[in-house]
Amino acid sequence: MKKIKSKINFKDNRGFIKDLLEKKNINAITFITQKKGKIRGNHFHKRTIQWNYLIKGKLELLTRKNKQKIIRTLIKEGELVETSKNESHAIKALKNSEFLVFTQGPRGGKEYENDTFRLKNPILK
Repeated sequence: MKKIKSKINFKDNRGFIKDLLEKKNINAITFITQKKGKIRGNHFHKRTIQWNYLIKGKLELLTRKNKQKIIRTLIKEGELVETSKNESHAIKALKNSEFLVFTQGPRGGKEYENDTFRLKNPILK
């Protein structure tokens, strides 16, 4: 997991423009809502990379790669995080939240479950 810092590309009296991702092949963009206290994930993807962009709320992301130590990351509004291939992940909403998931790999639409592998031992309960 890594947080991605982005900068404002353009700003004037109308507002600003910020590129979240550049030069990535995206197969799906998904809008997700998550209620406070609820958990999503507890799985990994063998062929998929995901970028989560928090629009509203507050999330706690737990990740683990190759049975290493679990990493806890707080995601605040306007932050973008990446989870890589074979990285177990779970998300708990600390507030009612809305976020976008940009996906590179077979994880959108009818292929949603094709590259989702549930964890026998969840990293977040």
